[in-house]
Amino acid sequence: MTTVGSTRPRTRIAALDVARGIAILGTLGTNIWIFTDPAGIVGYLETAGSDPWPQRILMQLAQGKFLGLLTLMFGIGLAIQAASARRRGRTWPGNYRTRAFLLFIDGLVHYFLVAEFDVLMGYAVVSMLLCGVVVSSRRTRMWIAGTAAIVHMLLVTALVVALAVTPASSGSSGEPTDVFATGSWWDLVVFRAENFLAFRSEVIFLVPLTIAMFLVGAALFEAGIFDERGVRLRRRLLLTGAVAAPVDIAVGLFGGTAGLFAARYAIAPFVALGLLALIAQWYSTRDRVGTVGGWLQGIGRAALSCYILQNIIASVICYGWGFGLAARIDPAYRTQFTVIVYITVCAILVIAARLWLRRFRQGPVEWLWKASFELLTRDDSDRPETDRQRVGSGTLDA
Repeated sequence: MTTVGSTRPRTRIAALDVARGIAILGTLGTNIWIFTDPAGIVGYLETAGSDPWPQRILMQLAQGKFLGLLTLMFGIGLAIQAASARRRGRTWPGNYRTRAFLLFIDGLVHYFLVAEFDVLMGYAVVSMLLCGVVVSSRRTRMWIAGTAAIVHMLLVTALVVALAVTPASSGSSGEPTDVFATGSWWDLVVFRAENFLAFRSEVIFLVPLTIAMFLVGAALFEAGIFDERGVRLRRRLLLTGAVAAPVDIAVGLFGGTAGLFAARYAIAPFVALGLLALIAQWYSTRDRVGTVGGWLQGIGRAALSCYILQNIIASVICYGWGFGLAARIDPAYRTQFTVIVYITVCAILVIAARLWLRRFRQGPVEWLWKASFELLTRDDSDRPETDRQRVGSGTLDA
């Protein structure tokens, strides 16, 4: 078995941060279309499935896959922290729920002040529920994950059938969709407050899937997906992803609204498993992450900060309280505009992460989160963070 100081573990450890970085930029690939729609998330939902083909293809390539990858990585992070606590002889979950509560507060602030499609609140709630489960028996964890997956698939099936038999509506929802194009920053805060339950409905709907993906991610990490033990496991997951990916694309592009829904919530999670295996396999056979891998690793190390920052930057570029470019661009060039905005935001994140991490060990939001936890609990036992440094320092893992 290789030692912690050898080249192989460094490569394997890097894969964790690289995977987080890919997940962060991948979720931006889905959400960027919300920012560049003049009507924001309302317009994005109302035009789903009726966009120009180049846009639909680009949207489908990212739809649901990277959110699934991010959820798996969150479950892996939960398993890492539980294992770290046990190695140190500490009671688990101990004060972990305080950390999860602080993440919930982060998500709540992010929701009101930045983006109505925040995922942090949902992750925080599920991590509170599962923090004790991750140290239970494998049979118990798999039983809970399986039950949650079945519940999720039943919900998805019911909603897909309902969408398939319901005639498509050509009307508008009647919402004040110009608030994103012309409203002030405060107008958007108020708009999110007035539509809190509607905008948080997806988070609630995804609780069973999030539970399943958390526990699957934790199980995959324990099974050695990032090291030499996981060769056969990675092959199986690569096959799963290879089969699911074309099905996801076909159903999402040609299945109408029901197909979009089925692809995002039922098929994309299997593609995410293949993505995780692909990343793990790629870096398990290399001694260096390379230039692009280094860029992604930096984003992964400051994952929480980069997740929030990317939404702030896109808001400034697109919304009316910022530069307001989404409403000024000719709709015929929206696809090209969106690609340019995406590349611009990614470049800013790469540069910002590299510059920040040259001077600091963790991102600014990660630091604030940890400092708040220590202040509330008087617990500074994580200060050396030997285990966290060994397995990756991204903090989008509660």
